[in-house]
Amino acid sequence: MTVRRIAVVSAGLSNPSSTRMLADRLASASVRELSERGIEAELDVFELRDYAHDITNNLLTGFAPPALESMINTVVSADALIAVTPIFSTSYSGLFKSFIDVIDPDALTGKPVLIGANAGTPRHSLAIDYAIRPLFAYLHAEPVSTGVFAASADWGASGDQVASLGSRVEKGAREFADAIARREPASAVDPFDPASYLGEGRSFGHLLGGLAGE
Repeated sequence: MTVRRIAVVSAGLSNPSSTRMLADRLASASVRELSERGIEAELDVFELRDYAHDITNNLLTGFAPPALESMINTVVSADALIAVTPIFSTSYSGLFKSFIDVIDPDALTGKPVLIGANAGTPRHSLAIDYAIRPLFAYLHAEPVSTGVFAASADWGASGDQVASLGSRVEKGAREFADAIARREPASAVDPFDPASYLGEGRSFGHLLGGLAGE
């Protein structure tokens, strides 16, 4: 059976968090969909709250502490990415954006991405398309058409009366699995490639935390 690695990044701040709950549902559905296509999925799940101090230090110094560097290497070398953020003030969280800022701008090029977001009210659902999707488009990643938004009411029995959260999760997972199946497995990241985050070959601008142009 073919094997693909999927990195799952959750930017929830609380513990437990509805952001992580959504990430887990997206990951589980994606594993099932891939299995139906004869593909085995290996998951690496990360909670950004566990790396918050390291991310800040990376932004300030331009260098990632070992735990953060290992996590970033895993994310950028994965075959695909599930990224889930809470919505604060009509957009992705500051922690989520800070994590994106410490990744090399070219590291996600061509990578399939399944986007998830959650908030207390469905009024924030459009943030997936006006904030999060353009962010990944800028990074030349390939987010699938369906982004999955969950409001507080979606975790109840009635949902939003339009399409249940489960239906949206399954639709996003199908598109994500199709995108992964169309691609060859990710090749080993060259540690001397300046477009990657690995090794001593990082670009000098990236070593400055992406702030060289400010």
